[in-house]
Amino acid sequence: MRAAKLTCLLLLLTAVAEGRNVSTFSIVARDPKTGELGVAVASRFFSVGSVVPYLKAGTGAVATQANANVTYGPRGLELMAQGATADETLKVLLRGDSNAKTRQAGLVAADGSSVSYTGDGCTPWAGGRSGPNYALQGNILAGEQVVVAMEKAFLQTSGTLAQRIFASLTAGEAAGGDSRGKQSAALVIVREGAGYGGNNDRAIDIRVDDHAEPFVELGRLLRYAEMNYAWNEGWTAFVQKRFPEALEAQERAAKLMPDMPELIYDLAVIRLAAGKRDEALQALERAVTLNPKLKTQAGRDTDMDALREHPRFKRLISNP
Repeated sequence: MRAAKLTCLLLLLTAVAEGRNVSTFSIVARDPKTGELGVAVASRFFSVGSVVPYLKAGTGAVATQANANVTYGPRGLELMAQGATADETLKVLLRGDSNAKTRQAGLVAADGSSVSYTGDGCTPWAGGRSGPNYALQGNILAGEQVVVAMEKAFLQTSGTLAQRIFASLTAGEAAGGDSRGKQSAALVIVREGAGYGGNNDRAIDIRVDDHAEPFVELGRLLRYAEMNYAWNEGWTAFVQKRFPEALEAQERAAKLMPDMPELIYDLAVIRLAAGKRDEALQALERAVTLNPKLKTQAGRDTDMDALREHPRFKRLISNP
């Protein structure tokens, strides 16, 4: 395992040292309703998600690619945090870069301003499009139809920001994508307090570093990631005793993945805290049916104290 990780790291470092372009297509976007910021990216390049996306909730998002200058990420976020628009930020980044003609970047600020840049030294086909709350770009693509399809899909797809940028990415692939093929993909969403325990902004962070079908695998992971996003939101609100909010989020998570026993167990806990005892028992019965080992946890869990003397609960946790 250690040797495999070292090999992967050496491949990535070699690519950077040789100046190999991060030839890819990406979308950077913002949801004005939720304040979420996101980046989705795909490439015939190992571990593209470790190079291209940079995001910070309440600040902005950056994709840096082609002959990627990875300083564009942290420096761009720093400038946007100081109040610069996406276009103003890009101008500063390019002004300080002696090799700007080989760069490609997309930026969206927290105010919705956006810009897509393609230097005239990028490998064709290369270009991008942008509009309020989004910027998309690609290089070494099958043609301009790739970014046209990406833009159309993003603007016409409903749903969460994650679903919309994933739809954009897959539309780009269907239109020809990276002319060399496919290998890796990534999708990141940030929102204030959306991370684990509410203590960071990382709502969704999924990567496929090397796969024969990276879009299929990324879609599979996204289903889990959206469930986990809602679950984390629900449990964080529960810990903070915001029970109505916790219940709404946890019910949403359960709809996304109704057969995950631990998720349904936590739904029972949150329903109980929200005063829905019968519904809590129904969820607990479902969880234990899916995973009988949860009987032991329920028998010891102080979050279940309000059910302790209920006959259905006693029957549920008893050994057969």
